[in-house]
Amino acid sequence: MSTDHDDEAASPTGRRPRVVLGVAGGIAAYKAAELLRRFTESGHDVTVVPTASALEFVGAPTWAALSGKPVATDVWSGVHEVPHVRIGQQADLVVVAPATADLLAKATHGLADDLLTNTLLTARCPVVFAPAMHTEMWEHPATRANVATLRERGVLVIEPAEGRLTGKDTGKGRLPEPQEIFETCREVLVRGAAGAPSADLAGRHVVVSAGGTREYLDPVRFLGNRSSGLQGYALARAAAARGAEVTLIAANVTLADPAGVKVVRVETTAQLRDAVVAASLAADAVVMAAAPADFRPTDVSDAKIKKAADGSAPAITLAQNPDILHEISTDRSRADSVIVGFAAETGDDTGSVLDLARVKLARKGCDLLVVNDVSGGAVFGSADNEAVILGADGATVDVPHGSKSALAHVIWDEVSRRLPTG
Repeated sequence: MSTDHDDEAASPTGRRPRVVLGVAGGIAAYKAAELLRRFTESGHDVTVVPTASALEFVGAPTWAALSGKPVATDVWSGVHEVPHVRIGQQADLVVVAPATADLLAKATHGLADDLLTNTLLTARCPVVFAPAMHTEMWEHPATRANVATLRERGVLVIEPAEGRLTGKDTGKGRLPEPQEIFETCREVLVRGAAGAPSADLAGRHVVVSAGGTREYLDPVRFLGNRSSGLQGYALARAAAARGAEVTLIAANVTLADPAGVKVVRVETTAQLRDAVVAASLAADAVVMAAAPADFRPTDVSDAKIKKAADGSAPAITLAQNPDILHEISTDRSRADSVIVGFAAETGDDTGSVLDLARVKLARKGCDLLVVNDVSGGAVFGSADNEAVILGADGATVDVPHGSKSALAHVIWDEVSRRLPTG
């Protein structure tokens, strides 16, 4: 994923994107200061609109200092400029972090008793809520109904994270990390600037695998590969930003969890296979961006393998691992699901990269195959990527060199076109 946010912040008109950062009255309000810093340092024009209760947690001077703008909570400050209408009308994005249960309820029912709720009613740009509350509040039927209604209207409500809450409590309801909320908002802004629909995957459940599996020789050694997980994480983040329910199955990846994404961690190919098969049962689409090891040792030593005194190396016998992509493509739990595979090819004397990829597409039985030319170690660990997307229907889409996020969105565009409607 590209980290050159300054370049990406510029809009087609040359002005800085206008972001409204709403802050509701929860203990996680202090984390919004970090989110504000992410926006301002990457070139966005940010107006902070806290609720009165939010100022009980973080005072107005903090928001004013970090945003470079005065802060108000009511509709009467600067009334000659009609802020309760103007702020929402001029925004390119409104993000509320944290969004409390009370704020979600007000937004759902169109209440407008302060500047933030008025802004939400007048905004015609993408709106993102990052909820934070105790687990019982998040799981209450009233909150769930409010979230469902907001999502039906095209609002992006990020699933809260699991972890430590206020006091000694732990559970689902924690505000996602500010960096990950920022990345999601950046995805939404980029699509909005391009005129693309902001929540075209709303109501869809997608599964993404990422990283590289390990096959152990002994307690300290394993067979592995160079997959970093960056492309899989970009795919998960992009899908979440487009409104999907995302399950990310991560094989030995150390990246931060994308906001609003359920992460399942695995190590071996067998574990990856079990997790993917289980998750795909209810999935509209599965994207296999992970790099499973093709082989595993038939015997795994319980103790570290020692060097031989005579300098000889131990013989290692390998067995072939299951072909996960072929299995979920040819034995689908849902006939209308869309399956996407990845092929890292170098080409050889039997054919070019695309020749070999077309053979693989037919053999695997998937709907789309994303082909990377990895000659010389290209792609692995890089923030950028380029690819050719081959379709079982004969389609070919060339994706030029760019960020892995950009490639992720092209892949989801192709998936979206193949998903059943109605």
